[in-house]
Amino acid sequence: MAAVPQTVVETTWVKPIDATGLAAFAEKGRNNPDSRGTVKSRTVYDGQFRSLTYVGAHTPVVVDEPPHLFGQDTAPAPSEILLSALGGCLCVGIHAVATHKGVNISKMEVLLEGDIGNPAAWGAGGAQKAPHQMGFQAVRAKVILEADAPRELLAEIVREADYASPMANCFRNPIPTDVVLV
Repeated sequence: MAAVPQTVVETTWVKPIDATGLAAFAEKGRNNPDSRGTVKSRTVYDGQFRSLTYVGAHTPVVVDEPPHLFGQDTAPAPSEILLSALGGCLCVGIHAVATHKGVNISKMEVLLEGDIGNPAAWGAGGAQKAPHQMGFQAVRAKVILEADAPRELLAEIVREADYASPMANCFRNPIPTDVVLV
């Protein structure tokens, strides 16, 4: 009888995070649950609805508007940048929860879409709207996740990451915001 050839499947995992450091960070949070930090950035306006935001020593994040909103379309719009922040935060959270649970991820993508309009024309004479009527009215995220765990555990990981996501909670919760002329 002939030997049956074996198929070898190699899986490439995403770059791991420091599980020991993550555990220490979690313990620090348990020991000081009211701790907070401050995030800072500086945005410089370039004109025609294009701006550059500087964060630390990183290359600036360019924000623009599409031509139908009078921009140059050289970069994502502010609403798209906001969705990218949510997507990035969900990826971080999912990877952290997966690491905490001993799950290795081979692929992760977050597909985001949000319903938004601008009938107030940024306050430049458009429709009169209340703050809760402006901005995103609905956001949907679909997570593509391949890992060495059953689907039920992956769904639990996504739920836990969503629940604890700072950016997802920015979307869900009103944030006191103070904008003043200096």
